[in-house]
Amino acid sequence: MVRRRRQCLNCGQRFTTYERIEYFPCMVIKRDGRREPFDREKIVAGIIKACGKRPIGLGTIEEIVDDIERRLQNLPEREITSLKLGQMVMERLESLDEVAYIRFASVYRKFKGVDEFMEAIKDLVPKEE
Repeated sequence: MVRRRRQCLNCGQRFTTYERIEYFPCMVIKRDGRREPFDREKIVAGIIKACGKRPIGLGTIEEIVDDIERRLQNLPEREITSLKLGQMVMERLESLDEVAYIRFASVYRKFKGVDEFMEAIKDLVPKEE
Protein backbone atom coordinates (compact mmCIF):
# COMPACT_ATOMS: atom_id res chain seq x y z
CA MET A 1 0.00 0.00 0.00
CA VAL A 2 1.22 3.47 -0.88
CA ARG A 3 0.34 6.51 1.28
CA ARG A 4 0.20 9.84 -0.57
CA ARG A 5 -0.36 13.38 0.66
CA ARG A 6 -2.36 15.46 -1.79
CA GLN A 7 -3.77 18.95 -2.01
CA CYS A 8 -7.09 20.03 -3.53
CA LEU A 9 -6.50 22.40 -6.43
CA ASN A 10 -9.72 24.33 -5.68
CA CYS A 11 -9.61 24.91 -1.92
CA GLY A 12 -5.99 24.10 -1.09
CA GLN A 13 -6.93 21.61 1.65
CA ARG A 14 -4.46 18.77 2.15
CA PHE A 15 -5.56 15.15 2.52
CA THR A 16 -4.13 11.63 2.50
CA THR A 17 -4.95 8.86 0.06
CA TYR A 18 -4.00 5.20 0.31
CA GLU A 19 -3.36 3.29 -2.88
CA ARG A 20 -2.95 -0.42 -3.36
CA ILE A 21 -2.57 -2.64 -6.36
CA GLU A 22 -5.87 -4.02 -7.48
CA TYR A 23 -5.39 -7.72 -8.08
CA PHE A 24 -7.66 -9.45 -10.54
CA PRO A 25 -7.47 -13.18 -9.92
CA CYS A 26 -6.80 -15.36 -12.91
CA MET A 27 -9.20 -18.25 -13.45
CA VAL A 28 -7.88 -21.69 -14.37
CA ILE A 29 -9.97 -23.76 -16.77
CA LYS A 30 -9.60 -27.39 -15.72
CA ARG A 31 -9.60 -30.32 -18.15
CA ASP A 32 -13.21 -31.13 -17.30
CA GLY A 33 -14.32 -27.54 -18.02
CA ARG A 34 -14.60 -26.37 -14.41
CA ARG A 35 -13.17 -22.98 -13.57
CA GLU A 36 -11.43 -22.16 -10.33
CA PRO A 37 -9.27 -19.28 -9.13
CA PHE A 38 -5.52 -19.59 -9.64
CA ASP A 39 -4.03 -21.06 -6.47
CA ARG A 40 -0.35 -20.33 -6.03
CA GLU A 41 -0.05 -22.93 -3.28
CA LYS A 42 -1.15 -25.74 -5.63
CA ILE A 43 1.66 -24.85 -8.02
CA VAL A 44 4.19 -24.66 -5.18
CA ALA A 45 3.06 -28.04 -3.82
CA GLY A 46 3.29 -29.68 -7.24
CA ILE A 47 6.80 -28.35 -7.85
CA ILE A 48 7.94 -29.35 -4.36
CA LYS A 49 6.75 -32.92 -5.00
CA ALA A 50 8.54 -32.99 -8.35
CA CYS A 51 11.73 -31.63 -6.77
CA GLY A 52 11.69 -34.04 -3.83
CA LYS A 53 15.21 -35.16 -2.82
CA ARG A 54 16.73 -32.96 -5.52
CA PRO A 55 19.24 -30.15 -4.87
CA ILE A 56 16.66 -27.41 -5.43
CA GLY A 57 15.97 -24.89 -2.70
CA LEU A 58 12.63 -23.47 -1.70
CA GLY A 59 13.83 -20.04 -2.82
CA THR A 60 14.28 -21.33 -6.37
CA ILE A 61 10.79 -22.84 -6.32
CA GLU A 62 9.36 -19.53 -5.09
CA GLU A 63 11.15 -17.71 -7.94
CA ILE A 64 9.61 -20.10 -10.49
CA VAL A 65 6.12 -19.56 -9.10
CA ASP A 66 6.66 -15.78 -8.85
CA ASP A 67 7.65 -15.73 -12.52
CA ILE A 68 4.62 -17.79 -13.55
CA GLU A 69 2.32 -15.58 -11.48
CA ARG A 70 3.84 -12.46 -13.08
CA ARG A 71 3.31 -13.94 -16.55
CA LEU A 72 -0.33 -14.68 -15.69
CA GLN A 73 -0.90 -11.11 -14.52
CA ASN A 74 0.51 -9.81 -17.82
CA LEU A 75 -1.83 -11.93 -19.95
CA PRO A 76 -4.55 -9.92 -21.68
CA GLU A 77 -7.20 -12.52 -20.79
CA ARG A 78 -8.09 -13.43 -17.20
CA GLU A 79 -8.43 -17.16 -17.88
CA ILE A 80 -5.85 -19.82 -18.67
CA THR A 81 -6.23 -23.52 -19.26
CA SER A 82 -4.62 -25.91 -16.82
CA LEU A 83 -2.74 -27.34 -19.83
CA LYS A 84 -1.04 -23.99 -20.56
CA LEU A 85 -0.31 -23.48 -16.87
CA GLY A 86 1.27 -26.93 -16.63
CA GLN A 87 3.30 -26.19 -19.75
CA MET A 88 4.65 -23.02 -18.13
CA VAL A 89 5.79 -25.04 -15.10
CA MET A 90 7.36 -27.74 -17.28
CA GLU A 91 9.31 -25.16 -19.30
CA ARG A 92 10.88 -23.84 -16.12
CA LEU A 93 11.59 -27.29 -14.66
CA GLU A 94 13.11 -28.59 -17.89
CA SER A 95 15.86 -25.96 -17.75
CA LEU A 96 16.29 -26.38 -13.97
CA ASP A 97 16.39 -30.12 -13.32
CA GLU A 98 15.66 -33.00 -15.69
CA VAL A 99 14.52 -35.39 -12.96
CA ALA A 100 12.07 -32.85 -11.53
CA TYR A 101 10.86 -32.17 -15.07
CA ILE A 102 10.15 -35.87 -15.74
CA ARG A 103 8.41 -36.25 -12.37
CA PHE A 104 6.16 -33.25 -13.01
CA ALA A 105 5.53 -34.28 -16.62
CA SER A 106 4.50 -37.79 -15.55
CA VAL A 107 1.66 -36.38 -13.48
CA TYR A 108 0.80 -33.48 -15.79
CA ARG A 109 0.71 -35.61 -18.94
CA LYS A 110 -0.77 -38.62 -17.12
CA PHE A 111 1.80 -41.14 -18.33
CA LYS A 112 0.21 -44.57 -18.63
CA GLY A 113 3.32 -46.66 -19.06
CA VAL A 114 7.08 -46.94 -19.36
CA ASP A 115 6.94 -46.15 -23.07
CA GLU A 116 5.65 -42.65 -22.35
CA PHE A 117 8.41 -42.13 -19.76
CA MET A 118 11.02 -43.27 -22.27
CA GLU A 119 9.65 -40.93 -24.94
CA ALA A 120 9.85 -37.96 -22.54
CA ILE A 121 13.40 -38.89 -21.57
CA LYS A 122 14.43 -39.22 -25.24
CA ASP A 123 13.16 -35.69 -25.81
CA LEU A 124 15.55 -34.44 -23.11
CA VAL A 125 18.64 -36.12 -24.56
CA PRO A 126 20.31 -33.93 -27.21
CA LYS A 127 20.30 -35.58 -30.62
CA GLU A 128 23.74 -36.19 -32.13
CA GLU A 129 24.25 -35.22 -35.75
